[in-house]
Amino acid sequence: MLRDLKEEVLEANLLLVKEGLVRLTWGNVSGIDRGRGLVAIKPSGVAYEDLTVDSLVVLDLDGQVVEGTLRPSSDTPTHLVLYREFPEIGGVTHTHSVRATMLSQAGVELPCLGTTHADHFFGTVPLVRELTPEEVAEDYETNTGRAIVECFRKRGIAPMAMPACLQRYHAPFTWGKSALDSVRNSVALEVCAEMALGTWQLRPEVAPLPKHLLDKHYLRKHGPGAYYGQGK
Repeated sequence: MLRDLKEEVLEANLLLVKEGLVRLTWGNVSGIDRGRGLVAIKPSGVAYEDLTVDSLVVLDLDGQVVEGTLRPSSDTPTHLVLYREFPEIGGVTHTHSVRATMLSQAGVELPCLGTTHADHFFGTVPLVRELTPEEVAEDYETNTGRAIVECFRKRGIAPMAMPACLQRYHAPFTWGKSALDSVRNSVALEVCAEMALGTWQLRPEVAPLPKHLLDKHYLRKHGPGAYYGQGK
């Protein structure tokens, strides 16, 4: 079932290791088949070197396993909330990449300080509030997803223009058009976090990128008149 999707999700999970975004089993990637309403995701706690296409778990959007013998990632409920509430996304990545997680733990948003950031994220990567004791006790992972959605809705942020967030005290989540696209956004987020931390060391009072440069760099890649790359 969903062989092509599962092969892409496997490739995306292994890319986390290749890009240095995970240690041990601290991360997961999922992808969705929108037509069938089914999600493929990494199984919980399985080492990346042991992953195979057949070890991936397939679930519906209600969290019912329809294929696979292993338990899905413990973060699955967060992924499912994002798929249900952000219908334009096709893949979700969660890591504990070091620098983005440093920002999450410190409670610091990631402003756009330069054009590298602007090429991927249309403004400041938001910090999602910490969960309450009641939310943690009720359903930690589901409420993590709900807090992300709440943040984006309250602030009027378009998920595809800002395919990333920093969960307070936790770590980053990214998403994209596909599983592999969500990993690419995770790579970009970690690099931009590293650049920001270095920039703040050199000049703590640095101002964000001016809006006309933010608009130019983001829209030339993602806007209706985008001209970056070779097209389709």
